[in-house]
Amino acid sequence: MDDAYAAPPSPNILLEQLLKNGVTDVVWLPDSETNKLFLLLKAEPSLRLIGVSREGPACSLAAGLYTGGRTPVVLIQNTGLMECGDSLRGWVLGLNIPVVFIVGYRGWKRHGVTQDTAAIYTEPFLNAFGIQYYLVESDADAAHITVAFEESKNKKKPVAVLVAGE
Repeated sequence: MDDAYAAPPSPNILLEQLLKNGVTDVVWLPDSETNKLFLLLKAEPSLRLIGVSREGPACSLAAGLYTGGRTPVVLIQNTGLMECGDSLRGWVLGLNIPVVFIVGYRGWKRHGVTQDTAAIYTEPFLNAFGIQYYLVESDADAAHITVAFEESKNKKKPVAVLVAGE
């Protein structure tokens, strides 16, 4: 992508990618930035939304859903990803659960100085856990979501999709 401003990925494109990849359940923590996507997810009859009060239980729920034959995705913000570190380690990494995390990349900036430590620590956090990740900065990057699902399935590991421009 060039240095010109690109609109953030549209909720419609994100939903399309989830459906394309056979997602059956969305384990998520409500936040204001994903409200438009939530409304689309809620209206989609083929998806089951499972809200959590903290991000840690999202990993155990996703592991249980996968074990039960479902295809879950975890939809959380980067701050929540860091909050669920121990659960991520114990449930998803420890049990080789192939699950994709769709992560709102709070504080991420393509240009300028990133001042939000949530953005500063996100990629080092993922690297520390050995989790591959892909940046979806605009609709043009939507195919990275399918790549993430394929990699997660083939390697039986979690993979993250960082959604920029909440």
